[in-house]
Amino acid sequence: MKKFSKILFVGLLTVVMGCNDAIDIRQPGRLDAQNAFRSVEDLRLGLLAVYNQWDLTPEISLSANFTDEVSVGFDSGGQGFALYDFVLNAGSAAAQDFWVRNFRVNNRATILIEAAALITPEAGEEALYNNVLAQTYAIRAYANLELLTYFSPDPSDDTTLAAPVVDFVAPLDYQPLRNTTGEMWTYINDDLATALSLSNEQSNATFISTDAINAMRARAALTRGDYGTVQTLASQLLSAYPLANTAQYQAMWLDNDNTEVIFKLERAVNDGYDGQVNTGSVATGGGWAGSVFAFVDATLSGSPYFEMDRGVFNLLDTDDIRFDVIVAPTSVINPNYDTDPDPVNTDILVIQKYPGSEGRPLMNDLKVFRSSEMLLMLAEARVATNNDLSGAANLIKQLRDARFGSAQATPSYGSAQEAYAAILDERRIELAYEGHRYKDLKRLGVAANRGVNRDQTDCTTQSGACTLAASDFRFTLPIPIIEINANAGIGTQQNPGY
Repeated sequence: MKKFSKILFVGLLTVVMGCNDAIDIRQPGRLDAQNAFRSVEDLRLGLLAVYNQWDLTPEISLSANFTDEVSVGFDSGGQGFALYDFVLNAGSAAAQDFWVRNFRVNNRATILIEAAALITPEAGEEALYNNVLAQTYAIRAYANLELLTYFSPDPSDDTTLAAPVVDFVAPLDYQPLRNTTGEMWTYINDDLATALSLSNEQSNATFISTDAINAMRARAALTRGDYGTVQTLASQLLSAYPLANTAQYQAMWLDNDNTEVIFKLERAVNDGYDGQVNTGSVATGGGWAGSVFAFVDATLSGSPYFEMDRGVFNLLDTDDIRFDVIVAPTSVINPNYDTDPDPVNTDILVIQKYPGSEGRPLMNDLKVFRSSEMLLMLAEARVATNNDLSGAANLIKQLRDARFGSAQATPSYGSAQEAYAAILDERRIELAYEGHRYKDLKRLGVAANRGVNRDQTDCTTQSGACTLAASDFRFTLPIPIIEINANAGIGTQQNPGY
């Protein structure tokens, strides 16, 4: 059942906290932290407002539209054509969204952290107080991990530039320069360490728990190339969260099963995300995840403006439960699509990853961390640390066994590059339309000799923008023009290529 307490007071708290974005919380005429938050209960409600800023639909949209997850749908009205054509610059919606949205989350979390320092919990409130802070620090860490991942040219190189570290509520005229990637990693890891020290709930699918913090630490370590930490944390989480069987996996995408869900963002009827996203734009403004691909519902008649790229479809096996989850049964599948004179209308692969729940088409909970991601992290770490090709192959077999519901052949890899490529291929279908592909190609594409590789028949229908090397500068977002206009100094630190 949805926890409607999450949305009950979000409107009020958003007003209280929203007035303080990027301004001093003690500016005359504004409601400051000392008056807005007077009790531990106030902090708990403030935490709900911070949760309400956390969204994955921009990641889903950027990853799908820019890489090789989608093709232009038969019902397209031109949505997302620029990004599909690899047009990415300082004026792009993606640059603005990832910059502004994550700094907004960082700021609102910081307001809550500063307010908490003014409150002494009463007897019996210590556990709640600590857990509120644990979740707030973790959410702030996630926002900054996004900033680092998308704006640092190389998250594994501490000397490169990332985003500004803003660990206080900044005044209106604050114009920070970019910190190094190493400095930003310190900020993120310090927040995660603090969150871990304060957390007192081991597992909770819908609120940040100790396990979710460790999953975040594992993903951060993967992003930085700290594969030893990845192996430790991913192994622990995989043991605690077994892979779903085929029935559980299908139910998970209907929001009816949490077997392998470490943490997800709940979406409910009448919450702030109950509506259509800004179609074809990474500046989604929040909304149903499925509306990134379709206007009405996840069926042939639901006006899909993006469809599945044939390259994704061709990786799937009809005996694999992922086929049933991702491919809508109303799809029109043409085995001769590549020679058909009209593939747009004779080969229509409708994306069904987000079919809807609670009677609301296209609205589903957003899975942030799942055990299958931990398994794939572990496989990558096995190759990176000890060139353990057979260990990685056995993990991929374990995942496929679960998805097919029967024992599958163990793959064999002849080199690290071949193993990395196979892991990327498996991530492409296991994590399809969950916002991972762009980050995966940036992190591992060069080592795997993989880049954006759209199906030729699909992409030539649009513009011929079919391939893009993983080394391309556009796998790092530019500092947005709105920031440069307000902060001239940072304009001299623009990322290479822009």
